[in-house]
Amino acid sequence: MAEQIHGKIMLGVGGLYTVRILCAPEGSSANVGDTVVCRARGSFKHRDITLLAGDNVIISPTTSADKAKKGEESAEFVIDELCERKNALIRPPLANLDYMFITMAAASPAPILTTVDKLICIAEFNDIEPIIVITKRELDEDYAAELESIYKKSGFIVFSLSARNNIGVDEIHAFIERELVGKTSAFAGASGIGKSTLLNALFPSLKLSTSEISRKIQRGRHTTRKAELYCIDSSTDCGYIADTPGFSMLDFERFDFFEKEDLPSTMREFDDYIGACKYTKCSHTKEEGCAILEAVRSGAIPKSRHESFCELYEVLKAKKKW
Repeated sequence: MAEQIHGKIMLGVGGLYTVRILCAPEGSSANVGDTVVCRARGSFKHRDITLLAGDNVIISPTTSADKAKKGEESAEFVIDELCERKNALIRPPLANLDYMFITMAAASPAPILTTVDKLICIAEFNDIEPIIVITKRELDEDYAAELESIYKKSGFIVFSLSARNNIGVDEIHAFIERELVGKTSAFAGASGIGKSTLLNALFPSLKLSTSEISRKIQRGRHTTRKAELYCIDSSTDCGYIADTPGFSMLDFERFDFFEKEDLPSTMREFDDYIGACKYTKCSHTKEEGCAILEAVRSGAIPKSRHESFCELYEVLKAKKKW
């Protein structure tokens, strides 16, 4: 029987996959923590399965029979099996995300809260824990505090910081060291919000310069491109951070994330009020006797969050069913 080794896909380009070894039998041809180059078995293509960065896979050393096939000599190992996924995103192409650091600037540019809330909904629907990060707080302390209040009231962990002035960076770094062991995460947000500066401050060992990240963001703005995972540190059970330019370009209609009926369950502050409305089929947008609207009026649910809900509801309502 072929030697079976468990690994995580870090990057896939041109049919070749960089896989980090997570578990290997004693005397294996690969060690835990090593990265190896793999090709996928032809059966993946026949089953129309696309392998993604973040996928957990079972691999084995390339055999003589494999090497005899065209192109197989370029790979040390072969991906035999895809393990069950926790989740998978289309754009960027990533699997098994545990955390999404949804990032916005207090100013320059000011955040579009509907876009922020859309990313939160997508994360919630895919069982990804959203962490809210407010950057550039030094540019508008009052608005940074208002944003922090909105999202803390909505039930999220929030970090408000100034990477330029090194304020609040230690707190988010401590959270990452404590919570991201063995986890996979990504930073999501529009270009120009200070994400590059923050990533440099948090992960200097990645050696991603600001200019490199900026170029990647620009290249990824209008095209789907590769997503890559990086190890947060050198430990064998390290966490992973995804390089994901273009994350802010996600949209509901093109990528068909979910239906309008699913939307209320992606707003966690609605949970205590679902089922308490006067009408069973309440859309929570304008109906008389809506418990959620009453919670908005009383200030229990932030007004901006409900406004985002209504806008996203209309987008999903207008979505064509194919």
